[in-house]
Amino acid sequence: MTATGAAAPPVPVLAADRLVKHFPVRGGWSRRSGAQVHAVCDVSFALATGQTLALVGESGCGKSTTARLSAGLLTPDAGSVRFRGSDLAAADRTEQRRYRQATAIVFQDSYASLDPRLTVGKSIAEPLRVHGVAAGSRADRVAELLRQVGLSPAEAGRHPHQLSGGQRQRVGIARALSLAPELVVLDEPVSALDVSLRAGVTDLLGELQERTGVAYLLVSHDVSVVRHVAHRVAVMYLGRLVETGRLPDVFDQPAHPYTRALLSAVPLPDPVHERQRRRIVLTGEVPSAVRPPSGCRFRTRCWKAQAVCAEQTPSLADVRPGHQVACHFPEED
Repeated sequence: MTATGAAAPPVPVLAADRLVKHFPVRGGWSRRSGAQVHAVCDVSFALATGQTLALVGESGCGKSTTARLSAGLLTPDAGSVRFRGSDLAAADRTEQRRYRQATAIVFQDSYASLDPRLTVGKSIAEPLRVHGVAAGSRADRVAELLRQVGLSPAEAGRHPHQLSGGQRQRVGIARALSLAPELVVLDEPVSALDVSLRAGVTDLLGELQERTGVAYLLVSHDVSVVRHVAHRVAVMYLGRLVETGRLPDVFDQPAHPYTRALLSAVPLPDPVHERQRRRIVLTGEVPSAVRPPSGCRFRTRCWKAQAVCAEQTPSLADVRPGHQVACHFPEED
């Protein structure tokens, strides 16, 4: 309880505070000049238990780098990642081990993420072995996980090449859930699957979240997948967050010009509405992440840009409660 008697807000599973990550350019003249790729710049967000936060945007916008920073696979140049309130950079070995056990990641390429030499059962059991789960308990846990993801325990004896793409992704999800994590990072988990298989995997992710309360950090450029599974959305452009909020606010009332353009490119299932709506076609190329534009990074492609957009970097500000946009001239409905 706080001093006023109100309950304190729950500590988020994951909280990123002003993350920055740059990568040195490896080849060409840029390497000699010490140039860097500005992959992630001043990114902050929080993720609650049982919720899904989706990072969306064009390829190269920094989504996957942000996800890898959140999963502890990369170390930020500045800023912090907190798990249950503990700063990972200051964590001791015990806390780091707890974070690795409480966090899992599902990669885009299900075949590359599984060792082809191991059977399905051994792949799923590997995290259990690494974290000291008794050998006698592993087989039962593997069978339970296979049933949870809609596969038969008999699949445990097969190898990855003997499975379909959808089955391999389900195995990857089972492996990620083996230690009952509190957070799972989903890096384009269905983009490599046929359309007919995507719905099954996304439905499975939703069912598992309802059953276990796991939090998902979802990286995706597929707006239909995001709309199906996400609770909150963070839109990225060239390393920065430009809009964030609840999914209905961002998708149904987008305030940033880039978000509007991104959503207008998604076909509507209703052919009448599809013909009637106004499509926003962005002109110009995406600027280089080595030399991003001054001020607002979207200004070189924005139809609303003015002088202030080149001079000042816009900060995220509320356009309605819980819905923030980084734009000097946000759209109004």
